Amino acid sequence: MRRRLYYMLPDIPSARAMLDELLLARIEERHIKFMAREGTLPDDMPDCSFLQRTDLVHGAQLGMVIGGIVGLGAAILLTMFPPDGWTLRTATILAVALGGALFGGWASGMNAAAIPNTKLEQFAPRIAEGQVLLIVDVPPRRVVEIEEMIAKRHPEISFGGIEPPALAFP
Repeated sequence: MRRRLYYMLPDIPSARAMLDELLLARIEERHIKFMAREGTLPDDMPDCSFLQRTDLVHGAQLGMVIGGIVGLGAAILLTMFPPDGWTLRTATILAVALGGALFGGWASGMNAAAIPNTKLEQFAPRIAEGQVLLIVDVPPRRVVEIEEMIAKRHPEISFGGIEPPALAFP
């Protein structure tokens, strides 16, 4: 499990320098992401993915929970009051609840794909001004080391915070 650190960098050249320093500190490039205004980040720098830029994952998770609950309720009502001539079993409850969860996850995920990531909305005004957001995932034992390295070498960089550890299963 890794801890996610956020830093606001003043411009693209300082972002490139920070990328080099993190690579020298043996942080793999796949754990380093940058977010800048559209079209300003060079192609050779790791950019945030679609999943990181949008609320797709959170929306799909929420939709699955709500869809599962609604599906379960509908299935219970369907078994308590079946249509004339039908005999419904317990498997119907599970099937309809699963169908509700899948449909809810899909529908909510589609809607959430158009919404910017709510965890990153606090950085949006500064990104619009031309600053660059650095997102770096580090092992918990190296958090203090990386924070101290960045603070020592780049006092002009503002610390954006640490994302709390996520649960293994929400």
